[in-house]
Amino acid sequence: MSLIYGKRPVAEAERGKRHVRRVWKSPSSSSDELEQRCGSPDHQGVVAEVDPYPYADPRALLRREGSLLVALDQVQDPRNLGAVCRSAEFAGAAGVVIPERRSAEVTAAACKASAGAVEHLDVAHVRNLADWLGEARDAGFWIWGADAGAAQAPWDVDLSSSTVLVLGGESRGIRPRVAAACDALLALPLRGSVESLNVSAAAAALLFEAVRQRETP
Repeated sequence: MSLIYGKRPVAEAERGKRHVRRVWKSPSSSSDELEQRCGSPDHQGVVAEVDPYPYADPRALLRREGSLLVALDQVQDPRNLGAVCRSAEFAGAAGVVIPERRSAEVTAAACKASAGAVEHLDVAHVRNLADWLGEARDAGFWIWGADAGAAQAPWDVDLSSSTVLVLGGESRGIRPRVAAACDALLALPLRGSVESLNVSAAAAALLFEAVRQRETP
């Protein structure tokens, strides 16, 4: 079993894809009791016991023609994973793909950061991300990697067909082998003094550029 916490994550779990087995709420349970149970002071007065997170089939995601997917290369902060999932679900993406190793998983912290979006979004584990990107290309997807040094802006490329957006980890970005598995690289143009965006902010910008292209007549 797993524990999740927070008003929105628990509410979304109750109408999502995994079974909620038990809920503890204040004032029946004190704030200290809830914090001790879930290990976080951010419980907002509610903690729930749920089934383990049901990861999706990564190959099934590739059967959704015309869909928008996000692949994260070794994003290790569960709050960043959750924030990306929140944007992806809001933007109507079909799913998020993460490596099995050296990557954050869908934990209670990720669920909280996603505001419960992970309960409605397909999140899939893959053993080797570069290999899966190759399968995605064979399935007709265009693979676009986000890299700060790339010359192309997202609005200068076509994100309206079957697309995988690939974003890298918090410190190193996309690994060379993963970058090599992309069709091309793109970057949000720098207009200020800060050299890079948080991965979740970059993901949101790229996702909604893809949405814009798909909704423009």
